[in-house]
Amino acid sequence: MSSTAQAPAPTVRRRSGLPSWAVQGLVSVSAIVLALLVGAILIIVGDDDVKTAVGYFGAAPMDTISAALSAVGEAYKALAVGAIGGISPISESLTQATPLICGGLAVSLAFRTGLFNIGAQGQLIMGAVLAGYVGFAWHLPPVLHLIVAIVAGLIGGAIWGGVVGLLKARTGAHEVIVTIMLNYVAIYLLQWLLTTSTFQRPGRADPISPVVDANAQYPQFGDTRLHVGFLLALVAAVFVWWLLNKSTVGFELRAVGANADASKTAGMSVGRAYVIAMVVAGALAGLAGTQQVLGTDLPLTDGVAASVGFDAITVALLGRGTPLGTVLAGLLFGALNAGGLQMQLITQTPLTLTTVLQATIVLFVAAPALVRSVFRFLPKDPGSGAILAKGWNG
Repeated sequence: MSSTAQAPAPTVRRRSGLPSWAVQGLVSVSAIVLALLVGAILIIVGDDDVKTAVGYFGAAPMDTISAALSAVGEAYKALAVGAIGGISPISESLTQATPLICGGLAVSLAFRTGLFNIGAQGQLIMGAVLAGYVGFAWHLPPVLHLIVAIVAGLIGGAIWGGVVGLLKARTGAHEVIVTIMLNYVAIYLLQWLLTTSTFQRPGRADPISPVVDANAQYPQFGDTRLHVGFLLALVAAVFVWWLLNKSTVGFELRAVGANADASKTAGMSVGRAYVIAMVVAGALAGLAGTQQVLGTDLPLTDGVAASVGFDAITVALLGRGTPLGTVLAGLLFGALNAGGLQMQLITQTPLTLTTVLQATIVLFVAAPALVRSVFRFLPKDPGSGAILAKGWNG
């Protein structure tokens, strides 16, 4: 009697019961923890007391360990105090986060449409140019002056972003190349404008504009630098959520971002989606520009954008292209920026460490498999990082 071999039972892989957004949140939090560990190593390596203790490590190893723990503890304590250690630090963290949220939303919205918008810097600058000009050159009644200046900033950013969308739709030009070039155009255009009589402050030889009229400035909260622009950033996040999840246009944008060819087959206009996405994204970046020139940097200078437009890319990546995630990521980066100043002041830890932390966080977020290999308890999410991949596909 012949025996028949039985096939081995298939291996059943248990899926995590957590929703996708929760898994992605765990990965993001784990990435932050890993980044803090990397920062701790850098603090230890650069601390003078630790270096001294290492010299006699064989005789007293605990001195090295104690010095290392003290260096890391003092640095991160100063970072936390500078970020959330009272009303003033919290307000400064929110102030730093305000333009990052709007800039991050500009990048995130493009991500969801399958575009990689690295032109937030140029769009922000053009928004700041028009908002600043209206702010110091026009003289309007209170409230009206601020509204007109904000609208001008939105228009400036929308035009700069719309050029990218139009070129993408009509000619197929890759948005990465176009946005890079337009960033440079905006930067040098601003530098030239500040040498003209229209923008340069009378009696000054350096590139600086007149101060924005008080009627065009964002109202501030108390004696802090925090202004109403922060509330507008939250409103912008709600608007982007509504646009993407509750509107017909948003459905088309998400469909095009998921599969442009299938969307075209279904009768959607891919080119129209690209133009709309970049116009709205540019307007959001322009709003960030108004928050700079009408809120924190009242005269227009060639450094009005700082690195906000580029930092917005990391904010969008950490936020995984979602409005809520972008807000949370902007708040985190704002806290790191504000706390980094205090950390440098108290412990002499270089301010560039906060930049390293930000870059490391994004590195780990962009490589979820690496994070899960370290924290093996993290469930696998097939969709994690998908928004990053879509952002690179033109």
